[in-house]
Amino acid sequence: MSDNVLGNTAGLKPNHLRRLEKLHDRRVQPNRIVTQEFARQLTEISHEIRRQVGVLVDRSGYVASVMVGDANSIEIPDIKRNRAATSRFRGVRLLHTHLKGEQLTQDDLTDLALLRLDLVAAVTMDDSGIPALVHTAHLVPNGMAVKGNGTLGALEPWTLLPPTPPSLLEDDFLDLIESLEAEFARTRQTRAASDKADRAILVNVTTGDADAATESMEELAELARSSGVVVLDSIVQKRNQLDPRTLVGSGKLKQLLIHAMQLGVDMIIFDRDLTPSQVRSINAATELKVVDRTQLILDIFAQRAQSREGKIQVELAQLKYVLPRLTGSGAEMSRLAGGIGGRGPGETKLEVDRRRARERITLLEREIENLRKHRRTRRSNRDRHGLPVVSIVGYTNAGKSTLLNALTGSGVLAENRMFATLDPTSRRLRLPRDREVIINDTVGFIRDLPQDLIVAFRATLEEMEGSDLLLHLVDASSPTLEAQIASVNGILEDLALTGIPRLVVFNKMDRVDPGAIDNLCRTHDAMAVSALQPATLVPLVEKMREFVTMKPRPEEQAAEAAATLTG
Repeated sequence: MSDNVLGNTAGLKPNHLRRLEKLHDRRVQPNRIVTQEFARQLTEISHEIRRQVGVLVDRSGYVASVMVGDANSIEIPDIKRNRAATSRFRGVRLLHTHLKGEQLTQDDLTDLALLRLDLVAAVTMDDSGIPALVHTAHLVPNGMAVKGNGTLGALEPWTLLPPTPPSLLEDDFLDLIESLEAEFARTRQTRAASDKADRAILVNVTTGDADAATESMEELAELARSSGVVVLDSIVQKRNQLDPRTLVGSGKLKQLLIHAMQLGVDMIIFDRDLTPSQVRSINAATELKVVDRTQLILDIFAQRAQSREGKIQVELAQLKYVLPRLTGSGAEMSRLAGGIGGRGPGETKLEVDRRRARERITLLEREIENLRKHRRTRRSNRDRHGLPVVSIVGYTNAGKSTLLNALTGSGVLAENRMFATLDPTSRRLRLPRDREVIINDTVGFIRDLPQDLIVAFRATLEEMEGSDLLLHLVDASSPTLEAQIASVNGILEDLALTGIPRLVVFNKMDRVDPGAIDNLCRTHDAMAVSALQPATLVPLVEKMREFVTMKPRPEEQAAEAAATLTG
């Protein structure tokens, strides 16, 4: 087998291998797609070995690679290391043969799009191996392509040129490529140079209810916007079962990647967690960033964490997420033989990365345990003063920080986005009849909150353990409020906090019809407020006072203890 000829070379005669190797010495005129002479050299060898033959030709006309396929297809070597800019092509064109007179296949067009080839051309032949027609396609910017099949995008990103004998191909190839790249660059100029935000496509793959998938995608879009990502499109795929390798299936993945190329996105965000093997399979097919739901949430937490404690907790969760996904391939990642036990002269970079990650996880877990002890000490000191504790819990973006500010006159950051604040805040609130309580603003919850985050933030969430009352704040204007209530209840159950008295409070009542609010309050034995309207908070404050009056004041506790001793 020759190292200069790639692909299916098994069983070829030495004469055929020599002729294939000599293709490296041939040159196509730079301004021609293919010449009659070069096309004949390809078709004659292909006709004799009954396999497709292909070459990658650069813009100077030199042959960069020679490949052999089977009777129906040909595999292009890995050229992803030569990354192409979004407005530029790869700098090579694919010329290959078709044995049965067929047009360009879907695989040909997919390779053209995903690899951003300058052009792809298939040369057919007659019964004697003489070139017949050249079927050609090249990429075009959005708005210039022909209608597609409607599965993901309305337009295909390529255009097909009329089949032409190679001797009659008169198009100036270099002029064509130069004009196409200029048009691609012009269509990309709508994005300002200062705009560094990532563009993304959101993908949901479901085997269940399509309506539930749509609601989940709306939440994923809000998460993406909260992380600073610009969402350009969202796709929901219904499958009988999830593909264990790529989640969406290999065919759909190719369509998805082509659609991503059309839109000019930087990343694909999946609305479910990907296994390490799925991440590797998808990464092998694209140079785009691949992000799953947990990774997106972790990214938001990393952006929002301000305190040292919050940063430690987020880093721990990120490391636990990344550790099983640390992987490598190729000779540089292999372990060298030799030495005692065959481990070789040292650890690979992958092993070093894994070891350092485990060491860092151990260190962070130790720090979090110290923080947990410190919090317990503070809680015990606070208990000695006998101040009741009320914790505000709820789904992210329900208005917890806004309510805290309204009740206590604080200036805690409150924004209309998910996980605007991560670090818990405690403030004093004076109730009627000179009663004081501590109000805690806690981390927002979300559906399927990553387990690593729950573990990492357990020291923070334990702040709720000593609460005398949980205010379960719900966004009354959310179309998925029932699912949000169920999610919060599930997390509270996981944290063993169901024994604490709980008051459901519907926030944002000003955005909902009064009749609907009344029905919600009756159904959930709740009350309604608007954190932006102080007058609506008066009944809530009175209700809180009723709950905490059951806890005696410090002086009352002391008097009761003295009476017990004297008695």
